[in-house]
Amino acid sequence: MKSSNQTRIGVLLLNLGGPERLADVRPFLYNLFSDPEIIRLPWRPMQKPLAWLISTFRAKKSRAGYQKIGGGSPLRKLTEEQAQALAENLKQRGHDVKVYVGMRYWHPFNSEAVEQILSDGINRLIVLPLYPQFSISTTGSSTKDLYRILQTKGGARHLRRSYITRWFDHPLYIQALAEMIREEMAKFPDEDPSRIHLLYSAHSVPQSYIEEGDPYLKHTQKTVELVNEALGNRSPWTLAFQSKVGPVRWLEPSTEEALHRLAKEGARQVLAIPISFVSEHIETLYEIDIEYSEIAEEAGVPYFRRAPALNSHPTFIQALTELVAQKLDQNPHYYS
Repeated sequence: MKSSNQTRIGVLLLNLGGPERLADVRPFLYNLFSDPEIIRLPWRPMQKPLAWLISTFRAKKSRAGYQKIGGGSPLRKLTEEQAQALAENLKQRGHDVKVYVGMRYWHPFNSEAVEQILSDGINRLIVLPLYPQFSISTTGSSTKDLYRILQTKGGARHLRRSYITRWFDHPLYIQALAEMIREEMAKFPDEDPSRIHLLYSAHSVPQSYIEEGDPYLKHTQKTVELVNEALGNRSPWTLAFQSKVGPVRWLEPSTEEALHRLAKEGARQVLAIPISFVSEHIETLYEIDIEYSEIAEEAGVPYFRRAPALNSHPTFIQALTELVAQKLDQNPHYYS
């Protein structure tokens, strides 16, 4: 580790992670289901045996999905591109900052990112989970994991840390979503917004989380409200939830249920919006683009499209830049 009195600033982007090869799918799933924030069991010693069982059972189907989107998840590449764009934006604003990527369930793991951060002599760290809407299962799990890792380093007491954990209503994030939606709406045969149904599809969480106080649903609803306002409230819309796992009750309606309802109501143009995903992953590239597209066609929706995930959209990167810059500007004494 470098030693110096000079302040070295880092930004750590946290995300889920994803298997980059088909051989990675089962161990990725094992890591995912080993997380007690994903599957809560009354007896913790059962967590890993159950994770092994679920990951083994689901691996074949999951591998087939990844095969259809190119053989692996693009999440690492896209997140690293976001990190590079963020670093460039911050540099243009006069902030000499290194941006790192840490993943919860696959490489580069949070532990790998921390090793690099400490090796680089970073002593001021801003942690930015790439989950706009807070949930204990996403932002909560990632930040807990980071805290645990830092505790194994003696707490890394020299490393001053700030966290940005809730940005579901940031104006530039909302603007970026609205810009992406407008671009996609223009591709329908009838561009009249009142004739395009906006289907906001968010990652689901168990209903019990919400009942216990998790703000994810309220945050997601507020994001949708603000995006609709930015679009002029001219389109009919639905908020639905995807990617349910297991038998417990999850948030409703499911995206599949919503599509069937819209078809019955006569919707002819439906635009799916991955409202809680800031990067393309299997949930967008396979679930929405392939599975839900087929469901829409079979249900009788003639025109079904999806707005892209934000990825490195310039306005979105500007939103991340503003979030980080605000933290930096609040603490000018950290600079040398």
